[in-house]
Amino acid sequence: MNTATATTASTTGTYAIDPTHSRVGFVARHAMVTKVRGAFNDLEGTGYFDSENPTQSTLSVSIETDSIDTRNSDRDGHLRSGDFFDVETYPTINFVSTDIETIDESNYRVTGNLTIKDVTRPTTFDLELTGTAVDPWGNTRLGLEGSAVVSRKAWGLTWNTALDAGGVLVGDKVTLELEISAVKAGN
Repeated sequence: MNTATATTASTTGTYAIDPTHSRVGFVARHAMVTKVRGAFNDLEGTGYFDSENPTQSTLSVSIETDSIDTRNSDRDGHLRSGDFFDVETYPTINFVSTDIETIDESNYRVTGNLTIKDVTRPTTFDLELTGTAVDPWGNTRLGLEGSAVVSRKAWGLTWNTALDAGGVLVGDKVTLELEISAVKAGN
């Protein structure tokens, strides 16, 4: 099978996110001195990529909030609770693109509605098209990587506690990270 980069014309189409080769992660300041990294392990999504006119492309991602993983079960339990994501009431986080701006031939500014805990706010991700290829099974794949910095308080994620030395336990700014591998439908 040919694993060379797919031609531009063949990359236009509808894609499904491959959750086993994709990651939605986050980084937040902890105790004012270090960072905690984590990810959501269960996600799905679709998109349409228009290689001739990328501004006509779309992206939609749905994340299972109870799949949060920071490599610490106590912290994960707290993040699943009503203090943070309240996963029983709000089982998903959703992002739906509303606008795509071309920066250059492989970089895009993707704006959309990010919904967390039934609060929807516009959010912009700077995404890089990291490549397209035909995998060993004949599937056309497309890769995207990027991030956005958001204020968690904008979505009602306000829990915190003061530190004796000053400051707070959890920083407000959170970096959301996307690493997406998507497979073209109908290969």
